This record gives sequence, C-alpha cells and structure tokens, in this order.
Amino acid sequence: MEQTMKGYLFRLLNHEELSREEMKTILIGITHSEYPTEQITALLTCLQMRGVTVEELLGFRDGILETGVPAILNSDRYIDVVGTGGDRKNTFNISTTACFVIAGAGYKVAKHGNYAATSVSGASNVIQHHGIKFTDDIDKLNRSLNECGIVYLHAQLFARAMKYVGPIRKALPFPTIFNLLGPIVNPSRPQCQLLGVANLDQMRLYNSVYQKIGIDYGIVNSIDGYDEISLTGDFKVTTNNYEHLFSPKDLGFAIAKPEELVGGATEEEAAAIFDSVLENRALPAQKNIVLANAAFGIQVLEKGEKSIEECVEIARESIDSGKALRTFKKFAELNS
Repeated sequence: MEQTMKGYLFRLLNHEELSREEMKTILIGITHSEYPTEQITALLTCLQMRGVTVEELLGFRDGILETGVPAILNSDRYIDVVGTGGDRKNTFNISTTACFVIAGAGYKVAKHGNYAATSVSGASNVIQHHGIKFTDDIDKLNRSLNECGIVYLHAQLFARAMKYVGPIRKALPFPTIFNLLGPIVNPSRPQCQLLGVANLDQMRLYNSVYQKIGIDYGIVNSIDGYDEISLTGDFKVTTNNYEHLFSPKDLGFAIAKPEELVGGATEEEAAAIFDSVLENRALPAQKNIVLANAAFGIQVLEKGEKSIEECVEIARESIDSGKALRTFKKFAELNS
C-alpha cells in the first residue's frame, strides 16, 4: 500500500490528476493508518500547489461519507446553510442564525457545523454556549427535526476520517483539500444547500461539485470577500436556475458597514448577537444580513419558484412573529 501512495505522489509531481475512485481509496487508506504522516503531508501539499479538481474533491467526499457515521433523517426535503469559512472577517454566526429563521418559517433544516477555525465563534460554539448537547443518536435527531423543524449535526461526531489528519492540518501553514470538504460532507446528505464562499474560484468549483452531486443549491459570495451575503456591497449568487449579481438595494436593504457584522471578541459576545437577532432587537444591519441569507436559502428550498422579494418577506415574518425565537427555544429544550 505504501508503494501505491508513492505512485500517486509521483503522478501528482508530474501534474497528473487522480480519479474520484483513487481519491476515495486514499481517504479510506488514511483512516486505516496505511500511510506514513510524511506521505499524507506530501499528498496534501501537492494537491494544494496544483489546485484540487472536482473529481478529486468528490473522491475525498465519498471516502469521508463512507467511513463516517450516517445521519438518516425522516424527511425528504431539508436544507443546510453553511460557509466555507476562512474569510478571516470574524462575522457573527450568520448562517446558524439564518437556519433558525428558515426553520421558524416552517421549513426543515439539518445544520452541519463545527467549532470555529478562523473566527471567535463557529456554529458549534454558539450552539453549545446555549447548553445544547451534541448527539449522533438518530432517534433524538429525528425527534428534533420533527418537533421543531431543525437538527444540528456536530461534525466531529460524524466525520471519523478528520481525526486522522487533524495534527497534519494543524502543522501546515496553508489550507488543504479538507478545508473545502466541510460544506459537502453533511452526514444527512441534504437535498438542498446554501453555501457561502470567499471567492469566485471557489464558486466555480462548488458549482461543478453540486451539479455532479445533483442537489438543489445556491452559492453566494460577497464581492468584497465575505463567505456569505454581507450586504456591505454587491454579491453574486449562483443556483440551479440562474447566476446574478445583486446589490443590497435590489432586496430593499441599506448597505451595511463591516463593523456591523463583527461577531465580537468573545464567544459570549457572538452568542449575544445571535440572541438579539432571534429576539428581534438586533441592529438593523444585523437583522437584514440574516434575512438576506435566510431568503436565498428559502428560495433554494422552493426550487426557485418564489421571487427573492417573496422569500425576504417569509424570512422577515419568521423573526417579526417570534416564530424563529420559539423554534430556537423548542430546539434548546429538546437538545439540552
């Protein structure tokens, strides 16, 4: 098996691409401790220098899902809203807050997340801060989805392969293929996803990935480098149905200031912003940013059959009526 990895490395040094099946085999081999650390490090470095292909990314995704814990949910249509991370903007928990707004509007959500990598508070930080306990118990997960419309899947309980590469990733000074995998390894395999990316190269990559996976999707990028709709300027959206450059005023929103998006210096401060949005007492910009991201998620769930203006109003009603907050309270009650 070691000789095989040497063969893969030799091909990568010759600028060759690996197939989806080969990448899946490598990932499974990593989980069986079949390769020395030095060879895995070389593999990750080669891929990063050349740039990962769609087939290579899908191969690692196949391997992670096959070696991980599945989350089989009793619903045929639900969404995950997630960002790639790594934009180093330290925003508040926009995707996570939007998920509760979407669930409050009566849709189903399976949010996949982890602790923060580059910001103060990741999805798992803010969820855990409220006393919620992570679980991979399928009965408990389905009860949460059925009774309050949302379930939280803490990545570390499901993607077993990640622990084998954790120390290597920490030792490397650059992102690797594993940074690209987070958004596409939700163990429940959702039929809908809204993904925020930090640049247009990533938008093109994931656009091809989602077309191969065959789900309903929306990919968003703020032109000034946020991996979500920041409303600080124009933003691009690509879905199954269209590709369009929007400005905040197209949705009826004012332009936000970057400082209005900051998640604070501590986990407590980030959690306080999350609470203030759901309780409808946040800064107008904070509420609008959540509404914008939730609205595009709702449009994906609706297969693009509702206008974005309609979807903004559905999201607004979820917050203004108190449904989003009630959904979160019920979620906390079921999962604490």
